[in-house]
Amino acid sequence: MLLPFFNENAIEAGCDEAGRGCLAGDVFAAAVILPPNYQNSQLNDSKKLTEKQRYVLRDDIIKNAIAWSVQQISVEEIDQINILNASFAAMEKAIKALFIKPEMLLIDGNRFKTSLDIPFQCIIKGDGKIASIAAASILAKTFRDDYMKELHKHYTIYGWDKNKGYPTAFHRNAVARYGLSPYHRKTFCSCCFPK
Repeated sequence: MLLPFFNENAIEAGCDEAGRGCLAGDVFAAAVILPPNYQNSQLNDSKKLTEKQRYVLRDDIIKNAIAWSVQQISVEEIDQINILNASFAAMEKAIKALFIKPEMLLIDGNRFKTSLDIPFQCIIKGDGKIASIAAASILAKTFRDDYMKELHKHYTIYGWDKNKGYPTAFHRNAVARYGLSPYHRKTFCSCCFPK
Protein backbone atom coordinates (compact mmCIF):
# COMPACT_ATOMS: atom_id res chain seq x y z
CA MET A 1 0.00 0.00 0.00
CA LEU A 2 1.44 3.36 -1.05
CA LEU A 3 1.69 6.14 1.48
CA PRO A 4 -0.48 9.16 0.55
CA PHE A 5 2.18 11.65 1.68
CA PHE A 6 5.58 12.06 3.32
CA ASN A 7 4.65 15.19 5.29
CA GLU A 8 0.91 15.77 5.61
CA ASN A 9 1.42 19.45 6.47
CA ALA A 10 3.21 20.38 3.23
CA ILE A 11 2.22 20.67 -0.43
CA GLU A 12 4.29 17.83 -1.83
CA ALA A 13 5.30 17.16 -5.42
CA GLY A 14 6.41 13.66 -6.32
CA CYS A 15 9.13 13.56 -8.99
CA ASP A 16 10.52 10.79 -11.16
CA GLU A 17 12.30 10.34 -14.48
CA ALA A 18 12.08 7.87 -17.36
CA GLY A 19 14.67 6.85 -19.91
CA ARG A 20 17.84 7.32 -17.90
CA GLY A 21 19.21 3.89 -18.88
CA CYS A 22 18.42 4.18 -22.59
CA LEU A 23 20.83 4.32 -25.50
CA ALA A 24 18.54 6.61 -27.48
CA GLY A 25 15.97 9.33 -27.02
CA ASP A 26 15.38 12.23 -24.66
CA VAL A 27 15.11 11.72 -20.92
CA PHE A 28 11.70 12.62 -19.47
CA ALA A 29 10.64 13.64 -15.97
CA ALA A 30 7.33 14.35 -14.27
CA ALA A 31 6.25 16.23 -11.18
CA VAL A 32 2.83 15.58 -9.64
CA ILE A 33 0.90 17.15 -6.76
CA LEU A 34 -1.95 14.87 -5.74
CA PRO A 35 -4.91 15.90 -3.59
CA PRO A 36 -4.68 14.64 0.02
CA ASN A 37 -7.68 12.36 -0.48
CA TYR A 38 -6.51 10.81 -3.77
CA GLN A 39 -6.97 7.05 -3.85
CA ASN A 40 -6.51 4.50 -6.59
CA SER A 41 -5.85 0.89 -5.63
CA GLN A 42 -4.04 0.27 -8.95
CA LEU A 43 -1.46 3.02 -8.40
CA ASN A 44 2.06 1.59 -8.18
CA ASP A 45 5.60 1.86 -9.53
CA SER A 46 5.19 2.10 -13.32
CA LYS A 47 7.60 -0.82 -13.82
CA LYS A 48 5.20 -3.12 -11.94
CA LEU A 49 2.23 -2.27 -14.15
CA THR A 50 1.15 -3.43 -17.58
CA GLU A 51 1.17 -0.94 -20.43
CA LYS A 52 -2.63 -0.85 -20.39
CA GLN A 53 -2.71 -0.19 -16.63
CA ARG A 54 -0.22 2.66 -16.99
CA TYR A 55 -2.32 4.46 -19.59
CA VAL A 56 -5.56 4.04 -17.60
CA LEU A 57 -3.79 5.41 -14.54
CA ARG A 58 -2.29 8.27 -16.55
CA ASP A 59 -5.78 9.47 -17.48
CA ASP A 60 -6.91 9.23 -13.85
CA ILE A 61 -3.84 11.08 -12.54
CA ILE A 62 -4.20 13.89 -15.09
CA LYS A 63 -7.90 14.19 -14.27
CA ASN A 64 -7.48 14.28 -10.49
CA ALA A 65 -4.06 15.82 -9.78
CA ILE A 66 -3.93 19.30 -8.29
CA ALA A 67 -1.02 20.00 -10.65
CA TRP A 68 1.20 17.96 -12.95
CA SER A 69 3.95 18.51 -15.49
CA VAL A 70 6.02 16.38 -17.86
CA GLN A 71 9.22 17.77 -19.36
CA GLN A 72 12.16 16.41 -21.36
CA ILE A 73 15.85 17.04 -21.93
CA SER A 74 17.23 16.46 -25.41
CA VAL A 75 19.79 13.92 -26.53
CA GLU A 76 22.14 16.80 -27.40
CA GLU A 77 21.96 18.17 -23.86
CA ILE A 78 22.39 14.68 -22.40
CA ASP A 79 25.63 14.38 -24.35
CA GLN A 80 26.76 17.79 -23.08
CA ILE A 81 26.00 17.45 -19.35
CA ASN A 82 25.73 13.61 -18.91
CA ILE A 83 22.63 11.56 -18.23
CA LEU A 84 22.61 11.97 -14.43
CA ASN A 85 22.68 15.77 -14.65
CA ALA A 86 20.15 15.64 -17.50
CA SER A 87 17.80 13.60 -15.28
CA PHE A 88 18.11 16.21 -12.53
CA ALA A 89 17.55 19.00 -15.07
CA ALA A 90 14.43 17.30 -16.44
CA MET A 91 12.98 16.99 -12.92
CA GLU A 92 13.78 20.62 -12.12
CA LYS A 93 12.16 21.68 -15.40
CA ALA A 94 9.03 19.69 -14.54
CA ILE A 95 8.85 21.21 -11.06
CA LYS A 96 9.24 24.75 -12.45
CA ALA A 97 6.38 24.09 -14.89
CA LEU A 98 3.88 23.31 -12.10
CA PHE A 99 1.40 26.16 -11.73
CA ILE A 100 1.46 25.66 -7.95
CA LYS A 101 4.81 25.93 -6.18
CA PRO A 102 5.30 22.87 -3.96
CA GLU A 103 6.60 23.22 -0.40
CA MET A 104 8.36 19.85 -0.48
CA LEU A 105 9.82 17.69 -3.24
CA LEU A 106 9.82 13.91 -3.05
CA ILE A 107 12.48 12.56 -5.39
CA ASP A 108 12.67 8.96 -6.51
CA GLY A 109 16.22 7.72 -5.97
CA ASN A 110 19.17 8.37 -3.72
CA ARG A 111 20.34 11.81 -4.90
CA PHE A 112 19.19 15.06 -6.46
CA LYS A 113 20.80 18.35 -7.41
CA THR A 114 18.80 21.51 -7.98
CA SER A 115 18.97 25.29 -7.95
CA LEU A 116 15.41 25.51 -6.63
CA ASP A 117 14.83 26.86 -3.13
CA ILE A 118 12.47 24.03 -2.20
CA PRO A 119 13.35 21.39 0.41
CA PHE A 120 13.56 17.87 -0.98
CA GLN A 121 13.68 14.31 0.25
CA CYS A 122 15.25 11.52 -1.80
CA ILE A 123 13.48 8.20 -1.35
CA ILE A 124 15.06 5.03 -2.70
CA LYS A 125 12.43 3.07 -4.66
CA GLY A 126 10.03 5.89 -3.82
CA ASP A 127 7.86 5.04 -6.84
CA GLY A 128 6.77 1.94 -4.92
CA LYS A 129 6.31 3.75 -1.60
CA ILE A 130 4.74 7.21 -2.08
CA ALA A 131 1.62 7.87 -4.19
CA SER A 132 2.80 11.14 -5.78
CA ILE A 133 6.13 9.60 -6.85
CA ALA A 134 4.31 6.59 -8.33
CA ALA A 135 2.05 9.00 -10.22
CA ALA A 136 5.09 10.88 -11.53
CA SER A 137 6.73 7.61 -12.62
CA ILE A 138 3.61 6.70 -14.62
CA LEU A 139 3.39 10.08 -16.36
CA ALA A 140 7.11 10.16 -17.20
CA LYS A 141 7.05 6.59 -18.49
CA THR A 142 3.92 6.88 -20.64
CA PHE A 143 4.80 10.23 -22.17
CA ARG A 144 8.28 8.96 -23.00
CA ASP A 145 6.85 5.74 -24.47
CA ASP A 146 4.60 7.84 -26.73
CA TYR A 147 7.66 9.84 -27.83
CA MET A 148 9.69 6.70 -28.62
CA LYS A 149 6.80 5.14 -30.54
CA GLU A 150 6.66 8.30 -32.66
CA LEU A 151 10.43 8.17 -33.31
CA HIS A 152 10.06 4.50 -34.26
CA LYS A 153 7.94 5.52 -37.26
CA HIS A 154 11.02 7.23 -38.72
CA TYR A 155 13.66 4.73 -37.53
CA THR A 156 11.95 1.33 -37.60
CA ILE A 157 15.22 -0.63 -37.76
CA TYR A 158 15.95 -0.15 -34.03
CA GLY A 159 12.68 -1.56 -32.67
CA TRP A 160 11.96 1.46 -30.49
CA ASP A 161 8.25 0.68 -30.47
CA LYS A 162 9.13 -2.33 -28.31
CA ASN A 163 12.43 -1.55 -26.54
CA LYS A 164 11.79 2.23 -26.12
CA GLY A 165 15.49 2.88 -26.64
CA TYR A 166 16.77 0.53 -23.92
CA PRO A 167 19.86 -1.60 -24.73
CA THR A 168 18.16 -4.85 -25.66
CA ALA A 169 20.06 -7.36 -27.80
CA PHE A 170 17.89 -6.41 -30.79
CA HIS A 171 18.64 -2.71 -30.35
CA ARG A 172 22.40 -3.23 -29.87
CA ASN A 173 22.58 -5.55 -32.89
CA ALA A 174 20.72 -2.97 -35.01
CA VAL A 175 23.25 -0.30 -33.99
CA ALA A 176 26.10 -2.65 -34.89
CA ARG A 177 24.56 -3.32 -38.29
CA TYR A 178 23.17 0.11 -39.27
CA GLY A 179 25.11 2.56 -37.09
CA LEU A 180 23.78 5.32 -34.88
CA SER A 181 20.74 7.49 -35.54
CA PRO A 182 20.60 11.22 -34.72
CA TYR A 183 18.66 10.22 -31.59
CA HIS A 184 21.34 7.98 -30.08
CA ARG A 185 23.32 9.28 -27.11
CA LYS A 186 26.85 9.56 -28.51
CA THR A 187 28.57 9.70 -25.12
CA PHE A 188 27.25 6.36 -23.95
CA CYS A 189 30.00 3.80 -23.41
CA SER A 190 31.00 1.90 -26.52
CA CYS A 191 30.78 -1.32 -24.49
CA CYS A 192 26.99 -1.02 -24.90
CA PHE A 193 27.38 -2.03 -28.52
CA PRO A 194 28.54 -5.34 -30.00
CA LYS A 195 32.02 -5.36 -31.49
